[in-house]
Amino acid sequence: MIWSIFAILLVLWLFAWLIGHLLGGVMHVLLVISIGVILVVMVTGHKQRST
Repeated sequence: MIWSIFAILLVLWLFAWLIGHLLGGVMHVLLVISIGVILVVMVTGHKQRST
């Protein structure tokens, strides 16, 4: 019983570790893109439309 719980937790930990590394790169790319968009908006002085 203990070994089956250990095996399940180990598999879940490995899965979370792998997903964390894969999504970590994606998060950095999204962060760089969002900072770039914010800088472009600030430099160009884009004004928000009023509706």
